[in-house]
Amino acid sequence: MEHKIRVLVAKPGLDGHDRGAKVLARAFMEAGMEVIYTGIRRTPEQIAEVARQEDVDVVALSCLSGAHNTLFPKVVDLLREKGMGDVLVVGGGVIPDEDVPFLKAHGIEEVFGPGTPLATSVEYIRTHVNREA
Repeated sequence: MEHKIRVLVAKPGLDGHDRGAKVLARAFMEAGMEVIYTGIRRTPEQIAEVARQEDVDVVALSCLSGAHNTLFPKVVDLLREKGMGDVLVVGGGVIPDEDVPFLKAHGIEEVFGPGTPLATSVEYIRTHVNREA
């Protein structure tokens, strides 16, 4: 039996807008992935702990509040502290192009902005999950 990719969709910080995160979660489910959705207004600590408890392959972070440069790297750091450095971490939301190199330098593997086709996000995850973990 093939391992189903487990994706945690998370909304860190005070951002209360989750329509995009819910659309992505649905797309991941329809693509055959197992999805855990944290809901809105989660701390990086809560997200990392759920990722550990659920033994996820991917953490997909969504932020529209502008706090991505603080919150996304914090989640990556906490995952590493928990021995989960092999988890694929991707981000999305309203993220200025000039912030993408910073996020990638701090452990965010890919950033998907508004208008990214759902199939692009799904395919990226399928081809970049560390299946040997």
